[in-house]
Amino acid sequence: MSDKKRAWEGNGYTSAAKKPRSDVTPSNGTPSGSALSADVLIAKKKAEIAAKLAAMKKSASATPSASAAPTPPAASASASATASPSPIPDDMARRIAEAKKRVADAQSKLAVKDNPYMSVAQVGKKKVPVPEPAQQGAGLKMAAHPLLLDNTPTLPQSKKDKYKPMQPKFASIRANVRNAPTPPPAPTPVVSIEAKANPYASAAATPTESGFEGAPKERVGRQFRFNQKGKYVQIANQVRQEQQLEQLKQRIAESAKKAGLDTEFETLEKNIKRDPPPESEWWDAALLPNKTYDDLEKSLENLNIRNKDSPITLYIQHPIPMPAPGDKDKAALKPLKLTKKEQKKMRKQRRQAELQDKRDRVRMGLIPPDPPKVRLANLMKVLTSDAVQDPTRVEARVRREVEMRKHQHEKMNAERKLTEEQKREKIETKKMEEEKKGIYGAVFKVKTLSDPSHRFKVRKNAEQMSLTGVCIFNPSFSMVYVEGAAKFIRQYKRLMLHRIAWTEPARERGHEDVELEQDEDAAGNGKGKAIATASTGGEEGPVSLDDNHCWLVWEGQLRDRAFNNFKPKSCPTDGAAKEVLGAKLAGYWDQAKNWKPEEEELF
Repeated sequence: MSDKKRAWEGNGYTSAAKKPRSDVTPSNGTPSGSALSADVLIAKKKAEIAAKLAAMKKSASATPSASAAPTPPAASASASATASPSPIPDDMARRIAEAKKRVADAQSKLAVKDNPYMSVAQVGKKKVPVPEPAQQGAGLKMAAHPLLLDNTPTLPQSKKDKYKPMQPKFASIRANVRNAPTPPPAPTPVVSIEAKANPYASAAATPTESGFEGAPKERVGRQFRFNQKGKYVQIANQVRQEQQLEQLKQRIAESAKKAGLDTEFETLEKNIKRDPPPESEWWDAALLPNKTYDDLEKSLENLNIRNKDSPITLYIQHPIPMPAPGDKDKAALKPLKLTKKEQKKMRKQRRQAELQDKRDRVRMGLIPPDPPKVRLANLMKVLTSDAVQDPTRVEARVRREVEMRKHQHEKMNAERKLTEEQKREKIETKKMEEEKKGIYGAVFKVKTLSDPSHRFKVRKNAEQMSLTGVCIFNPSFSMVYVEGAAKFIRQYKRLMLHRIAWTEPARERGHEDVELEQDEDAAGNGKGKAIATASTGGEEGPVSLDDNHCWLVWEGQLRDRAFNNFKPKSCPTDGAAKEVLGAKLAGYWDQAKNWKPEEEELF
């Protein structure tokens, strides 16, 4: 081995003294063909450069390559002086290629310094390919790339990890980094006038600090900010001082008003007073011809309602409000039923609230206080001095006041009292509300309905309760059919089954009275026999009411009413009775005729 060190071939120029020996193997592994002198090599290099310059001058459209090696001025000057170019040997061409590669390596290193994540620098819009690093050795003597080596220490493998899939022994991502293109350097941000005017656009237009869009921003940790001792105490003291200052100003103003020095505060009061209301609001000004509300008092015809200048037109159509279908099915909630004790408590609380409200109004001066309520019992307590001086006059005045209070009380009651028409309207309204809940019907069977008092009660109560139906008189029995609201059917049912005494005849008006004839057998027992004269005709004679009864045959809900009013009918035959009832209700007559009470069914 030679003692001299090998010269660095970074610039592509070699001298004769530092030229490598011919037996040394070059980096590509091919031995040099011939040993040339230094002068010959320089001459050939100059000739090659001159030929390239001539070719570049001829092609005007071609641009200078960034990867080409820079031409020194001395070389260009000497090349013009040399003769025509001669053919370049293979060894010289190989050396020129190596020089170009070194220049490209230097440019790639400079681009990597700008962006450590990319390994290729972009000049303008052209991408310079990254040359592969020089191989160390040739063939089997070539060393592996350090990124391909697996330097991770091997851990002892257990039985569980034995069948796990093997991981690659090289970092594939880092090894492929050299194939990724290097982005161009970040251009200087040019903020336009529109971007400054729009703060939202300016934030998106500014490039990120990392050099490329979409890079996550670095998070900066926030530190604790502790309040200094006494911070809020100072704030509280400041608020108290402001309140004390306002109170002091108010006291000074009050004292100045008392002293008559209120001229200074007139300007302050004027600023505090609100402006008077306008003559017309803006929403009414278009309808008023003179822009004042005095036009309403004159006449409504002069308003801009049906004129050409009116803002109200015929094209405005208001839809007719229609109730929703589900509102009809909603059941009205019944009020909570309170006990007597709860009702008294609620009444007491309500009266206390009303009395307290009245007292507050009297204290504020909104209403005058009530005069003292003087009676004969507290006469001496209320009017002590006046009662002693002139008791007769005071007593007369007290009696007059008592009479006035009584008259006022009765007058108020009379005003609240409903008239006869209002009473009838109220009753009819309640009947209609009850009828809306549903229509029910009932059939009664009466053994004997010959007494006029019983007939009057059956008919009159049905009319008063707005019940419709028919009362059929037959020699064998009588049937009563009624239909109406559930509440009135319930009340009529109680009338027929409990309230009417069917065994007691009515008292005759005038000279005819009810006679109670006692038989000899019944005299000892003290029992009497009721006898009533039939009102249908005097030929039949008296009818006994001892065994007279009324039974409920049927009751239930109906869809509609079958009759318009309640009317009595005399039907001597079954056919006539069914004809009065109609085809739908004819079955009730057979049901009432065949119906028997439980006592008779047993026998």
